[in-house]
Amino acid sequence: MRYEGKVYRPWPEAKSILIQTTLGCSINTCTFCSMFDDKRFKVRDIDDVMRDIEQARIIHPFVESIFLIDGNVMAARTDYLLKVFDKLKQTFPEVKHISLYSGLNDFRRKSINELKELKSAGLDMAYSGLESGDPLVLEKIKKHMSAEQAIEGMAMAKEAGIKVLLSFIFGLGGRHRSMEHIKATTDILNITQPEEIAPMALAIQPGTIMEQEVKSGEFIMPTKGQVLAEEQYLLQHLDFPTYYWGDHGNNLVPQKGLLPQMQDTFLQRVNHAAEHYIKDQQNVIQTFSW
Repeated sequence: MRYEGKVYRPWPEAKSILIQTTLGCSINTCTFCSMFDDKRFKVRDIDDVMRDIEQARIIHPFVESIFLIDGNVMAARTDYLLKVFDKLKQTFPEVKHISLYSGLNDFRRKSINELKELKSAGLDMAYSGLESGDPLVLEKIKKHMSAEQAIEGMAMAKEAGIKVLLSFIFGLGGRHRSMEHIKATTDILNITQPEEIAPMALAIQPGTIMEQEVKSGEFIMPTKGQVLAEEQYLLQHLDFPTYYWGDHGNNLVPQKGLLPQMQDTFLQRVNHAAEHYIKDQQNVIQTFSW
């Protein structure tokens, strides 16, 4: 398999084969992210993608799950993506799960009919980054997406029948906007009701704008108590069924499972952990690079 640059996939896709369909991220301005700083966004030549799919068939005798990379694969033209899905289904008739990265605004840039075509062609799930529901945080991190646009994009995906795993970041509001961040984020989650959610604790990536902001004191990292308080608030106020992928390596209390079935149990675990940190304002969260 030929991959260009750094390669990322969500941790729930650990058993999926990866087909590089786009290069980089079509936004690539987020202050906290350095995932695709080694390349400019472009859609790969369709013939190269087809050859990679054929090569993957040679390497892998049995494939049940496929994940399309890089970032914002949904930004590619619909007719292009339909060709990729058709090739995948022909080459891997046994496949049960095909997913990709998609910005929430990428849903908005397609019609409902286009999204339904992609769903019918085999698209099972999209991984999208909300990051925060707080307008001030979204502006600060240069996400180039409003809360209203996030809600609209999610509604379009849901209408088309495309499942979404929506990720967001504990601590992204920093020391001084922690509760505003998590309250607004929880509100959007309750409005959009994604089929799966993936919260992860903020990790300062080397070489990012946010790393510079931390060093200069412009961004003050939250304490462990604040991060746990955000998860407490989230679990206390989520009011829809979803799968909780809270087991990212940076999370202070890694846990995953169905909500609301596991909601009380998860909250009890976070409450227990918070007892150790809630009064310690100097215990800044320490996390590692993705």
